[in-house]
Amino acid sequence: MAETLWNKGTEATQIVEDFTVGNDRVLDLRLARYDVLGSLAHIKMLQSIGLLTGEELGQLTKGLEEILVEIEDGSFVLEDSVEDIHSQVELLLTRRLGEIGKKIHSGRSRNDQVLVDVKLFLKDEVLKLRDEVLFLFDKLQELSEKHKDVLLPGYTHGQVAMPSSFGLWFGAYAESLADDMYMLRGAYSVTDQNPLGSAAGYGSSFPLDREMTTRLLGFGSMEYNSVAAQLSRGKSERAVASAIGAIALTLNKFAADCCMYMCPNYGFISFPVELTTGSSIMPHKKNPDVWEIMRGNCNRIMSAEAEISMLCSNMPHGYHREFQLLKDILFPKLELMHKCLRMAVYMLENIRVNEDILKAPIYSYLFTVEEVNRRVLSGTPFRDAYRQVGIEVNNGTFRYGDGSAPERASELRHTHTGSIGNLATESIRKKMEEAAGF
Repeated sequence: MAETLWNKGTEATQIVEDFTVGNDRVLDLRLARYDVLGSLAHIKMLQSIGLLTGEELGQLTKGLEEILVEIEDGSFVLEDSVEDIHSQVELLLTRRLGEIGKKIHSGRSRNDQVLVDVKLFLKDEVLKLRDEVLFLFDKLQELSEKHKDVLLPGYTHGQVAMPSSFGLWFGAYAESLADDMYMLRGAYSVTDQNPLGSAAGYGSSFPLDREMTTRLLGFGSMEYNSVAAQLSRGKSERAVASAIGAIALTLNKFAADCCMYMCPNYGFISFPVELTTGSSIMPHKKNPDVWEIMRGNCNRIMSAEAEISMLCSNMPHGYHREFQLLKDILFPKLELMHKCLRMAVYMLENIRVNEDILKAPIYSYLFTVEEVNRRVLSGTPFRDAYRQVGIEVNNGTFRYGDGSAPERASELRHTHTGSIGNLATESIRKKMEEAAGF
């Protein structure tokens, strides 16, 4: 049987323990560092209010710092007989320091201890994601500027529509990431609040200095109301899930574009053969497996918010054991998000752009809107110009201008902000810098 903080002399049967603990012990290892950091701040506060002597603080601090080193160098383990990370840290201290080790839990419940660990973990995860999103953003903007003059057919309803450009395409996903960064920023604000001192949800009769632990742990503020602190269980996870869901949606659509654009029927982009996969019977195949797996994984990431919402519904305030399952939902999705962002950058470092797309006859009507607008600028009313061009298309006599279609984006008269001829790259960068300023 596992050693538990809540043991009162009776033991659960092994089958009950296996069912209720589940995968929690494995996931808990990701929180080990944060559990120690939370305990270091907590014992400093306990000493400041007279619940620990200076000598005891020194011994506990040294013991916790030794455990932190073991966590960082990979030698720390969660023993089979121990229920969770909180029990393991306290057990190690008690083994090494004796009865002093048991004093670290004064004025604290496992409920607020878990909340602190998770919030500190999620804060770090969000900051890592911020850096990875910025790296991808920079790569997209770089490609946008590099290929800004290369025309690309725009499609609506899966049909050839109007001229676009690779600059516009890459730049669109860069700006979409800036929008996602606002979501990430919001998630960070939700997690950046200290719940320590709320105990089981109703505070403590000890004169806890919550301002001190807020400062020591680097939280921007605290969750003031003890019940509200416990109500945040699931909210932080859902906020982060929503943010990574937004990023995943952007990547999902970009991956879908890449799968389509790599198809020989389109032939807009390509990648080195080693970044594609083949077929067991068709020697010519170069399949977009990376983008397909990314598309699928992003769908899985987007499911996390709904799953968390369903898990946290229908429970009155206070702690319930289901909250343990939040880690099982969110932690693997965070790992997937990191992998997808890193892989997207790797693939974009090797992307090849087709600069001769418009030579294909299928794009002979790509410039009908350009021709309508050209005639309008020459004085023809829009409805008349639209009808004239439509008749020419139906008769098979349509030609753009003097009969020679533009070959570069710079030849088109697109000058407004955010168009082919004015990508607003710097404005988008400023938008991202503002969103990422947390």
